Amino acid sequence: MLENIDIAKYTDLAVSGTLSYAPKLLWAIFVFWLGFKLVNIAGKVLDRALKIKKIDPTVEKFVVNLLKNILKWLVIVAVIGMLWVETTSFVAVFAAMGLAIGMALSGTLGHFASGIMILLFKPYKVWDLVDINGYYGNITEVQIFNTIIQTRDARIVIIPNSDAISGAVINYNMVGKKRIEMTVGISYSDSIDKAREVMHKVADDSDYVLHDEWVVIAVKELWDNAVVFAFRVWVKSDDHRRAFFQLNEDVKKAFDATNGELNFPFPQRDVHLYQAK
Repeated sequence: MLENIDIAKYTDLAVSGTLSYAPKLLWAIFVFWLGFKLVNIAGKVLDRALKIKKIDPTVEKFVVNLLKNILKWLVIVAVIGMLWVETTSFVAVFAAMGLAIGMALSGTLGHFASGIMILLFKPYKVWDLVDINGYYGNITEVQIFNTIIQTRDARIVIIPNSDAISGAVINYNMVGKKRIEMTVGISYSDSIDKAREVMHKVADDSDYVLHDEWVVIAVKELWDNAVVFAFRVWVKSDDHRRAFFQLNEDVKKAFDATNGELNFPFPQRDVHLYQAK
């Protein structure tokens, strides 16, 4: 049976088919490469133009990402059209594929819709300090499907837009200030008035503390070995971490400067030994 197969005939058909289709394939590859290159250039041009117009960075990044994704899809459709033999068949198949993909990506479309809601209602914007789903950090980008957060330890967290706004969002930049709450303990033998005076001076001398806001320095609790103060001040949201660390250091130095009048207590235990008679 194999003897009846004209191998030369099929070889000629394969070679002729390859030669006729190869230019079309090479041209499609070139169009794909060039198209994506031009899309990236268009994205950069639009990004620069929006920056010049001083558009909100959140809107700017969203629009640029949206445009680039739409153009990339158009390039892909054009390339597939170049490779397809029957244009009508291609349209029918692509429509069927689009329906199937649309049903499969209904969740993704929900993320896109949520991205539009974020732009409209602005629960947060780029560089806001937020807490979303337990992730604390700055918004670096609102994309068409995702919100990007950079945490304070330089981790990048990608949260789908639907998940980002479906739960509670804590935005520390909406008010622009944040309260620092510290507890400071002194020994029972130390003066409460002196401690309050020293901590007030620390707050007054701090460059981080907002001096037009209420400063709270009051006895909060009486522990076994310490009188515990609540030390509460307001600072700018962006300065919160730096201010917290600096105020801890300033309080320690201020107590040390009192030459023993104020002391930080530490756990201690008195052991009494009795000699059996």
